Amino acid sequence: MAGVTIRYARSWCGSSLTRADRTARSGHVRHGLLLWRRSTATSCRSTITSAISMVLLPASNVSPPSIRTVIRYKKRNATGDDHAEAPELTKHLVTASATSSGTVQDRVLLVAVYYRTNLTFRQVALFFGISKSAANRVEDKLAPLLALSPVTRRHSPDTVLIVDGTLVPTHDRSRSASSKNYRYSVNMQVVIDANTRLVIAIGTPTPGNRNDCRAYTDSGVDAQCRGAKVIADGGYQGNPEVIMPYRKPRKGQPPLPQWKQDLNTVHKSVRARVEHTLAHLKSWNILRNCRRKRDGVWHATRGIAHMRNLAMTT
Repeated sequence: MAGVTIRYARSWCGSSLTRADRTARSGHVRHGLLLWRRSTATSCRSTITSAISMVLLPASNVSPPSIRTVIRYKKRNATGDDHAEAPELTKHLVTASATSSGTVQDRVLLVAVYYRTNLTFRQVALFFGISKSAANRVEDKLAPLLALSPVTRRHSPDTVLIVDGTLVPTHDRSRSASSKNYRYSVNMQVVIDANTRLVIAIGTPTPGNRNDCRAYTDSGVDAQCRGAKVIADGGYQGNPEVIMPYRKPRKGQPPLPQWKQDLNTVHKSVRARVEHTLAHLKSWNILRNCRRKRDGVWHATRGIAHMRNLAMTT
């Protein structure tokens, strides 16, 4: 729009006019552009609801009830005395009021849109009528608060969990390493419940060149799976508490008996659930090329998993 107006101004201030007229009229056009930009920012802030319904919500894949559920969930968990994030949650979520960065619903939606589209903060800020710095501050403040809380209690013996790892490309060379996908990535360990298919735990990022067997212990996922039966693929050898399929015999050895083959078939069908979960998580574009530094990829993965759990249960 600005480019069209500038081109129109240039054609309007043609050579047929005097120099004084061209200067005066171009000044009016520049003043009109400034007023247009200010009015655009004001209208964008006042019509954020319609923008959410038409553009932002389809891009973020998060519905308004899900956003309200996130806020209610965090408010409820922030009331506990033993909750480590209660002061920050009280400050940013419980006392949510309209600020220069919008209401709390707009701020949660901003984080969801950023995770879903992986646009730059300058691009995301245009949707909400705020500055790039304000959008960056909203993400820095809300990303740790919207993340999935770690498991602190021991699971019951009847609980069945499934674990698997996925590589997330990231720009932070201090946390990543060159992996089999020929990119600098981190290994994210994801644990889901075999019955509900909800994400239970997300391990801390480990370098992408580490195998799943070591990443399972280094990420702290093993401590969050205490007391439960854990199903995994053959890459988790060395962890006796993990249930893995029977290995295929080498050449010259007798084949597996039929009952072992049947168990491997059942094991494969159950383990496919975590593969579907990883595919759903990786549909959020930030997990395809994360530009956040330090714990940004960890907060993003846990936040996406938390929103997925709430979307499945509401």
